[in-house]
Amino acid sequence: MTPQARGHLAMLTFSALVAGSFSLGSMVANEIAPSAITAARFAIAAVVIGIAALATTGISRSATQAPWRYLVLGGLFGAYFVLMFYGLKTAPPVSAAAVFTLTPVMSALAGWVLLRQITTPRMALALTVGAAGALWVIFRADWQAFQAFEIGGGEIIYFWGCAAHAIYTPMVRRLNRGEPAVVFTFGTLVAGCLILTLWGWSDIRATDWANLPGIVWLTLLYISLFATAASFVLVQFAALRLPAAKVMAYTYLTPSWVILWEIALGRPAPTALVLVGAVLTAVALLLLLKGEDSPDSKPVHPD
Repeated sequence: MTPQARGHLAMLTFSALVAGSFSLGSMVANEIAPSAITAARFAIAAVVIGIAALATTGISRSATQAPWRYLVLGGLFGAYFVLMFYGLKTAPPVSAAAVFTLTPVMSALAGWVLLRQITTPRMALALTVGAAGALWVIFRADWQAFQAFEIGGGEIIYFWGCAAHAIYTPMVRRLNRGEPAVVFTFGTLVAGCLILTLWGWSDIRATDWANLPGIVWLTLLYISLFATAASFVLVQFAALRLPAAKVMAYTYLTPSWVILWEIALGRPAPTALVLVGAVLTAVALLLLLKGEDSPDSKPVHPD
């Protein structure tokens, strides 16, 4: 298997793991406060990534300079996950995953504002097709709902979370001062955990951790170890073998993976018309995979 093929396999696995956080998250969104589960998630992931950093590059003293950078990134990262869980209280997992596929469009805009990155015509076409597929799913293939712009409250909440994620991606490049990605992510997770603990302390104290349903603990471990720590390793692995545009392309597989997760968990599959939107996002993936081949040394960050 070529290095490029291994990179694609890594990202295929990544997209499947991230999709699981939507289906499992929707099952526990009303069982625990979003700030409490996200703070715990950051704490667990920080320990895992911290051990990985010590075992690989180490944590140099220079990496601790200008700690405000980690607070900015941790705040954006934490806002994304908290708003995701708030959104999943009412938004169906497939719709939430479709909202997530709007992130590359917003990232392209944020990248231009913050870094003056230019989106090529092919990528613009792919982003447009992917956005169309996302809107198709979000509005559940209901043209009247689209004309009236009737969007569920959960989708709106999660959209703002995705906006924070979109700003986060170019901000990583803007604020990084040469620190290894694993160290920079560790700092972000620690800062995010601190912010979330202070912000959601009342929710954390009010949570009866000892008597939480088993599905909550299962979800917490899954999103901490697989949807955060493992996905980070996979994205870093792929980013060394694929251009950044191709790494980002796998975002568009998320709705399709969520549909499979929903079926595997015994939930009804979306209607055939809604599936059309998932097909459009897959087309966007293919367009991006055939895009530019110039490598990018700085990878995007995982969900």
